[in-house]
Amino acid sequence: MQADTLSGGFAAPPVDAAHAFRAVMRVMARPGTIEAATGATPPAPLSVAAGTVLLTLCDPETPLHLAGDADCAGVRDWITFHTGAPLVARSEAMFAIGSWEALAPLDAYPVGTSEYPDRSATLIIEMDRLDASGARLTGPGIKDMAALSLPEVAAFQANARQFPLGLDFLFACGDRLAALPRSTRVEGQ
Repeated sequence: MQADTLSGGFAAPPVDAAHAFRAVMRVMARPGTIEAATGATPPAPLSVAAGTVLLTLCDPETPLHLAGDADCAGVRDWITFHTGAPLVARSEAMFAIGSWEALAPLDAYPVGTSEYPDRSATLIIEMDRLDASGARLTGPGIKDMAALSLPEVAAFQANARQFPLGLDFLFACGDRLAALPRSTRVEGQ
């Protein structure tokens, strides 16, 4: 096992995980809000925010799908060592990580059932840019309107139409994190 695999975890796991969990909860509760998510130093191509989220939310009972460039030996080994999360196909994932293009097609992920809408996947999308501008967001957790730079609008509109089913999204860019829960309505710019 390489030294890179063993490094990059939380320096103070209980404290760092608690801070990261609060950041995830804040962005999910307030779509369009951008928070810092730090503590992890994952291998490339994962961002600090994405690695921090994975260390916080994944464990041996959390199936994870690695898409595109994220599906490499360094990331697989790092995830296995630090979280023990099983690496699975899209159709079995509770979480998936990768670029927007690599995560497609969205209909390959679980969206929950009418009895258990919570049994859906959360996609962690690695972004080149993450700003509070672009697509207009409305819905729960948003006072009037928020804005977020999304990779596209139509897919998120289609996802919201499935509510209470659907996917939830986390966006990671460097050490920054934002979210788009399935209950959020998305309009073009």
